Amino acid sequence: MTNPTNKPQKPKTVRPIAQNRRATFEFEITDRFEAGMSLLGTEVKSLRNGKAQITDAYVKVKDGEAFLHAAHIAPYTHGSDNNHLAERVRKLLLQPAEIEKIRRAVQEKGLSVIPIAMYFKGPWAKIEIALARGKKLHDKREDLKAKADRRELRNVR
Repeated sequence: MTNPTNKPQKPKTVRPIAQNRRATFEFEITDRFEAGMSLLGTEVKSLRNGKAQITDAYVKVKDGEAFLHAAHIAPYTHGSDNNHLAERVRKLLLQPAEIEKIRRAVQEKGLSVIPIAMYFKGPWAKIEIALARGKKLHDKREDLKAKADRRELRNVR
């Protein structure tokens, strides 16, 4: 978009809502995508209060559209009887080429699609999703050993 007033535009601030800390331990991340989310008004208000949990969530592609499953957004406390369901399926807003890339990776390579982080970018709620492969137990142990070694080196200095 063009800026008709020629004023410098402010960079969009990124405000984190929820993170999936287990994702990097349980999975080997290969590719990341930023997606918008189709949300209800009470869901946005609840997200602004930081009431979201994406640890057990996952993404499925169906009929050329991506959907977020098992993400918990708590019902808005000041909402009425028409509040949203906490774990409803939410549509993700991605480019068709990105959806096709994700679908192909899941079908051909057997990768999983998991959410990494949920945040506000300006006024818009976004979610970072990633193509990932599950780690085996010995891979997790190697990662823990490497992490301990790095910590030791840092403490020695």
